[in-house]
Amino acid sequence: MEKVVIIAPGDNAKWKIELTPSHAWNGEATVASMALGDMAISNLSKDDVRLIRARRRRQLTPEQIAEFMAQSVVAGVTGPGTFTEYDLDENQPELLAQVETGHARDANLVVGELIHPHARFTSGLRRVVIIGDLTRTMGSLAEAECRRVIAAIDHAEAQGLPVEWVTFSSGARISFDTGTENLDWTARVLRKIIEFTEVGGTIYVFVDGPCVGAQSYWNAEAMMLNHCRGALFMIPRGYMILTGKRALEHSGCVSASSNEAIGGLPIMAPNGEAQYIAPTLASAYEMLLRHYELTYIEPGKTYTSRVVASDPADRDVTGEAYTGTIGDFATVGEIFSDVTNPGRKKPFDIRAVMTTVLDRDVQPLERWPELAGGETAVVFHGQLGGQPVCMIGIESMPVQRKGNSPTHGPSSWTSGTLYPDSSRKVARAIHAASGVQPVVVLANLSGFDGSPESLRNRQLEFGAEIGRAVVQFDGPIIFCVISRYHGGAYVVFSQCLNDRLESVALEGTFASVIGGGPAAAVVFPRVVRKRVDADNRVIEARAKLKEGALQPLEFDRIRRAVHAEIQSAVATEFDNIHTVQRARDVGSLTDILSPKTLRHSLCERTHTAVDDFLAQKQNA
Repeated sequence: MEKVVIIAPGDNAKWKIELTPSHAWNGEATVASMALGDMAISNLSKDDVRLIRARRRRQLTPEQIAEFMAQSVVAGVTGPGTFTEYDLDENQPELLAQVETGHARDANLVVGELIHPHARFTSGLRRVVIIGDLTRTMGSLAEAECRRVIAAIDHAEAQGLPVEWVTFSSGARISFDTGTENLDWTARVLRKIIEFTEVGGTIYVFVDGPCVGAQSYWNAEAMMLNHCRGALFMIPRGYMILTGKRALEHSGCVSASSNEAIGGLPIMAPNGEAQYIAPTLASAYEMLLRHYELTYIEPGKTYTSRVVASDPADRDVTGEAYTGTIGDFATVGEIFSDVTNPGRKKPFDIRAVMTTVLDRDVQPLERWPELAGGETAVVFHGQLGGQPVCMIGIESMPVQRKGNSPTHGPSSWTSGTLYPDSSRKVARAIHAASGVQPVVVLANLSGFDGSPESLRNRQLEFGAEIGRAVVQFDGPIIFCVISRYHGGAYVVFSQCLNDRLESVALEGTFASVIGGGPAAAVVFPRVVRKRVDADNRVIEARAKLKEGALQPLEFDRIRRAVHAEIQSAVATEFDNIHTVQRARDVGSLTDILSPKTLRHSLCERTHTAVDDFLAQKQNA
């Protein structure tokens, strides 16, 4: 139902009451009333017609969206913003010039600048906005639209601003009087997006309706590639497709029940292309404002700004209540205790640790929360001692897989293990934070999964992407071992990869090429067998076996019991040798921290590393 209109008699005039069950901006019901009196019914203006067209599709006009965006107040925003509309300059058509809002335009989109007053940023939260227009030929793209997109990105690049793009488009224009030249113009935009993002330009994309063909590829180039800093916010009614349902069916290709089923949220959330998910455009925009609080770099500055946090940097996290979904720990400190968690082998919820370590002032934002197969990596944008950070945690509890699991892969995601998509998520997060904010990693990491399924799904490639991201990272990385740290994953976070990467570990943790258990079973089986054969219990049992005083099955039972005991002892011996103390002594780790000082130490190290980084940039 679009809306209900009631015309009712009153004392002096008739009243018109409109009820809209679901508003296109925030999904809330709205009620509006007006006195009709004896006034004549006027003809609909062009703007009225556009409003009706948008309402029929449960959408908004660009002017309405810009107004709602400006009115959004959340996080550190201290008041309504100001939207200034731009269009191509008559004298210099490659540049933008300010125009009156709502002026007559010949393009299926609106561009402008939006600025909000903000507690963190002295010059305000300023950015370039592009809004598609579905009320005009379904937002199709030709020269007029592409020229304005290019000019808007040029303006953002010149001013050092991010771009916000509310995307609605049916793709390149199809008509009798224009053809492939429209494709050439969309290619020019594609080139501009690539050039802009390659030098650190940031584009944020909202998908709240149809994005077809060229628009979908623009979205992909703007924020889906590893070097991109931006993010894509997706709403359930939005979709990104290359070809529509009816066109696919007409050409004999595989289609689906709807356009949303081809490229909507059920597709884009599990594959990770939708990085943030929101129920409405209003809530998606509020998420972006929260994201800006932790990632926005003011024009003229080179890095995110630190603020004074009310949460004490020296807060002891070990006394905090454990709020995880698994594990019998009463406090976070019990995770790091040899009494309650000997050998650091009990599962725990990494999000409970991450939120405890981060500042309580700012609620962290989780990125890629629905990425299927990426559940063992958690990416937060948060604040640490007033400094915005990207915090990456490795999930430390088993995670049930969604759907059916193949026979050549694990039935559930193992704790402390990176799979192909969780590796891709980590690499992508590090790239996005490069040059923006430091990365802090809380690691309980046994290595990469080596199953046939993972190798078939490009585990080697995505694992290598983490190493590449670390080597190319512009800024500090603080890597902290909070439980165990083994295997090939050690290599991609080695201090040898980046001079600004600092590795530390908590007391009682383990760091080695391989864990003691696998080492004893696979690497040192001869040592175990030799000790088993030399054990008095086995020697005595073998003698009785030869004398006929012991049955073979009983001998096997005794030998297996001794073998298990000695293999466990060899594993413990290996772990006792390959301690974090040894890793520190050989230079693999910088320092060993007390769990009580975890937050304080991470705050200090992050602040010092950022100060050194900025000083070096200033002197360069």
